[in-house]
Amino acid sequence: MGRSRTRHPILLIPRAMSVSSAFFPSSLVSLAASSAGDRGSASSSVPRVFSAPIPRFPPNFVRQLSNKARRNCSNIGVAQIVAASWSNSSSSFEAPRSAASADAVVAPEAVLDSAIGVGVSEILTSPVESQTLAAGKAKVSPSAAKVTATLSFDGSLAVHAGERYGRGIITDAITTPVVNTSAYWFNNSDELIDFKEKRHTSFEYGRYGNPTTQALEEKMSALEIAESTVFVSSGMYASVALLSTLVPAGGHIVITTDCYRKTRIFIQNELPKKGISVTIIDPADIGSLESALDQNNVSLFFSESPTNPFLRCVDIELVSQLCHNKGALVCIDSTFASPINQKALTLGADLVLNSATKFIAGHNDVIGGCISGSEELISKIRLYHHVVGGVLNPNAAYLILRGMKTLHLRVKEQNSTALRMAQLLEEHPKIIRVYYPGLQSHPEHHIAKRQMAGFGGVVSFEMAGDLETTKKFVDSLKIPYIAPSFGGCESIVDQPAIMSYWDISESERVAMYGIKDNLVRFSFGVEDFEDLKADVLQALEKIN
Repeated sequence: MGRSRTRHPILLIPRAMSVSSAFFPSSLVSLAASSAGDRGSASSSVPRVFSAPIPRFPPNFVRQLSNKARRNCSNIGVAQIVAASWSNSSSSFEAPRSAASADAVVAPEAVLDSAIGVGVSEILTSPVESQTLAAGKAKVSPSAAKVTATLSFDGSLAVHAGERYGRGIITDAITTPVVNTSAYWFNNSDELIDFKEKRHTSFEYGRYGNPTTQALEEKMSALEIAESTVFVSSGMYASVALLSTLVPAGGHIVITTDCYRKTRIFIQNELPKKGISVTIIDPADIGSLESALDQNNVSLFFSESPTNPFLRCVDIELVSQLCHNKGALVCIDSTFASPINQKALTLGADLVLNSATKFIAGHNDVIGGCISGSEELISKIRLYHHVVGGVLNPNAAYLILRGMKTLHLRVKEQNSTALRMAQLLEEHPKIIRVYYPGLQSHPEHHIAKRQMAGFGGVVSFEMAGDLETTKKFVDSLKIPYIAPSFGGCESIVDQPAIMSYWDISESERVAMYGIKDNLVRFSFGVEDFEDLKADVLQALEKIN
């Protein structure tokens, strides 16, 4: 139930900001409009207040205005917005979807039509949006749906989603500001009560949400075609939060043989403490998956695709069908693919996880992770996250936002370089085997070709030699850094036997994980292909 409010502050939108670049929060409930007169006239200085709330303009609103109307809007600072009191009507305001800010409530069509002279139904509907939503099985957030009405391709979404289209912060800055605060304040107790009862949209405490992080989450939801996304402090914490939230005590999960070692350690060491059992299958072994589903009450299927470090691929559509028939959820760790190369939710997965440290941020300068999926599932993970912590720092959120604007450019270049290098390595006499889903020799090439737009920027391969020979090759490279990560602008190389498994004997390592001494994982950056090719060839020349 609303309380009457007496504060009516005036908020002036900067003259330089175009109408289409401002998504107004639902607290801005009245529009001061004047379609005639110039800057100095009385008609342009006295606001006319509409009785119904107009929280924000649609993404392509400015396209619907005549040139004259656009000039008039510009002359009065894109109109004056009166931040009036919440309506005392029975209209309810949604609880915040992303940390604490809800999608703005769309105003009645008749009100908007009279305000801007065009039909809202025309603005909010487009073939692009319909095709995007129909293409996959995943639901998307209202804000993401409206973004796709204007932006059709991943490159545009990577640049603008969550910011020019969807940013809750009103500013004429092109970049989203970093909001460095641990808490948020309220004007009075009634406003706090309104917030608690979901009539007032705001943030409360830094662990529960941040405007900079919210913009990042909206961008990721748009790229993954997801209803909601939660960003956290690291990819590993994202896995822990997901598994801890969605797998009940005494539950059963299915994972695949090839995966990030720390994920496997958590599953094998920590989940049994909750009575959770595990079945481990080959990524392509559908028979073993069917047996596990028949013999156990499986809560979750969890797998990377492509996997680390052998880049195996899961048939996401088939696995999702089989698991859903038995009531099990499907989560795909898509870190090696990124949403540019693969959209697991549209293939039937319930959740997609990314270590944003890698391709998403793309500059080897920040750590973060995220989970995207339905609002129902993400809200459960978010509640766990609010209690346990693992918060993404707003400065880290800013860095990831910045990195994502070149995500499509970087990934396309890395796809090209990695494929060409994989083909070159496969033909070289000093290389025994190459693992890359873009090669016809890869065991799941047919799957990757069907469900991926590109095959990623990482190539793994086995040298014709032992530990020392492989070390010599790695040490002879001049461009890549020897480091334990991938997906950045700079190329990175590592020898998994040393980098990740040095504490395990070779025989145990090979038996358990298939990691031989001669395995190399090479993450190609955005350096020129010819330079990388020359570097790899000169390093190969130096080994016997």
